[in-house]
Amino acid sequence: MRTDGHGVEVRVTWEPGDATRLTAEAVAQAAQGNIDCIVAGGGDGTINEVFAAAYADGLPEECALGILPLGTANDFAHSAGVPIKDLTAALRLAASAPRRWIDVALVNGRFFVNLLSGGFGSRVTVETDPKLKQRLGGLAYAITGISHFAELSENRGIFRAEDFSWEGHFLAVAIGNGRQAGGGISLCPNALIDDGLLDLMVLPTMDRAARLEIFSDLLREGAQSIRAKLVTKRGSWIEYESEHDLNINLDGEPIVAKQFRVECRRSALPVRLGESPLLSAADLPGRDSKDGGSV
Repeated sequence: MRTDGHGVEVRVTWEPGDATRLTAEAVAQAAQGNIDCIVAGGGDGTINEVFAAAYADGLPEECALGILPLGTANDFAHSAGVPIKDLTAALRLAASAPRRWIDVALVNGRFFVNLLSGGFGSRVTVETDPKLKQRLGGLAYAITGISHFAELSENRGIFRAEDFSWEGHFLAVAIGNGRQAGGGISLCPNALIDDGLLDLMVLPTMDRAARLEIFSDLLREGAQSIRAKLVTKRGSWIEYESEHDLNINLDGEPIVAKQFRVECRRSALPVRLGESPLLSAADLPGRDSKDGGSV
């Protein structure tokens, strides 16, 4: 990249909080005109931390964000058209692709850029052995899910959005700004990351005889394969309320909550991504692309 004429400075994280601190420093440099792209090198959790810090610190419009996919599943990078197996191509994309303004989501004030998952899928993400993920990548999530299938439990709660309310027992839920999680499982297959809307997917409970077939279809083909059995809704905000704790995963970060409100912030961050169905066909008006510069 330096041979191509780009200025590149590398920062390494050693402990929790480093990515947030280093991003804040980079945003300050960007405000002085010294940097025009900040690249998050890591998996979905690292992308979340860097993008969240850039959003909180007021990333200047002249600076964009990029992705170097170094994680296990790389769900967001994959769905956003960033090359997973060619890191040089990913860096070139971060340095020269047109900027696209993407939405972000806040759940009870906490940031996520890709997807919130709850229920059984969230447990699988948390309980998958890190060593298994290193060896098998995204396949490790599927293996863990199958091995824990007998423990598949129900949740009960109320989901609300504009002109929408659903209450009942469910096995899993996803609220997507992006489309996939858990090593490539498409949970919100129609989500767009620049439309100002979130996609809700609820898998209602069913008898045990049907669960294995449904779970297998979800792993193999994503939510689209079981669409007739799902409760879905699109909206700029979505609320959840229950008397019981729900295990939630925000781009790899596990939390527990009895109630939450997810809100979409439209056109919140400029990002350099690849060609992807996550992006609408046309750029938003008034957003000019900017190429090259320091990374």
